[in-house]
Amino acid sequence: MSKIALKWTGEGSQMFIGRDSYGHVIMAGSWPDNANGEWQEWKAVKPSDLLLLSLASCSGHDVVAILGRQRQKLTNLYIDVQGQQAAIPPYQFTDIHLHYTLEGQDLEPEKVERAITLSEEKYCSVAATIRGVARLSHSFSIK
Repeated sequence: MSKIALKWTGEGSQMFIGRDSYGHVIMAGSWPDNANGEWQEWKAVKPSDLLLLSLASCSGHDVVAILGRQRQKLTNLYIDVQGQQAAIPPYQFTDIHLHYTLEGQDLEPEKVERAITLSEEKYCSVAATIRGVARLSHSFSIK
């Protein structure tokens, strides 16, 4: 069971400190730019981007594990995620595309595709939660 906690940093901010099930922390939100309360650039992770980061890290974890079991010699994995949000509140994600860039020794494209598909359709809890709300798609390249 996952149990997280979130604490607002206080009056005058839109910044939060989150703690995961293992005690790791992350900052989300932004600080006012000046005494007039104007907002500056994001100084922490944008809350909606946390969802995309969760999806990418969940799937990345699976892909690394699956390729390892398939005896594929993966040396690097980079996942670029593009999320399209609705134009009106609540600005939900409508389309999410993950592009996986993999490096390794003699990686087999069929096994890479299988690992990604298994992650997105069977193992990744974040993908399972998002599926049906947003359209998920993926592509990959092997360097």
